[in-house]
Amino acid sequence: MSLLKEFKAFAMRGNVVDMAVGIIIGGAFGKIVTSLVNDIIMPPIGVLIGGVDFAELKLVLKQASVDVATGATIPAVSINYGLLVNTVINFLIVAAAIFAVIKVMTLAKKKEQAAPSAPPVIPAQELLLTEIRDILSRK
Repeated sequence: MSLLKEFKAFAMRGNVVDMAVGIIIGGAFGKIVTSLVNDIIMPPIGVLIGGVDFAELKLVLKQASVDVATGATIPAVSINYGLLVNTVINFLIVAAAIFAVIKVMTLAKKKEQAAPSAPPVIPAQELLLTEIRDILSRK
């Protein structure tokens, strides 16, 4: 089998397509969570803490400066720990959402497995034949 045919067979398997859909939806979900954290959750927390914008929290190791010889601006060197706080909160929200979805799916599967199956429906012809057989066996 040629390499192209093998790749096509691999790419068209159900698991790969399902995974691709999951990745695309996950990316979009990640953007929603990022917006939720940055625009809804963090501003009130910043106000409660005293007007702090977490995205702006950083430890400056070296201030920005201007190179005297060329006149070019040398950017500041900093550790942006506020962005880390936002990212950690994003992760926790995504993890909680995924946990909730998996929990609901697990409960649904348990209910499906625990539900007693209805007795099979016997067609009218078979019932009639069974009754005839029983009557004949009694005689």
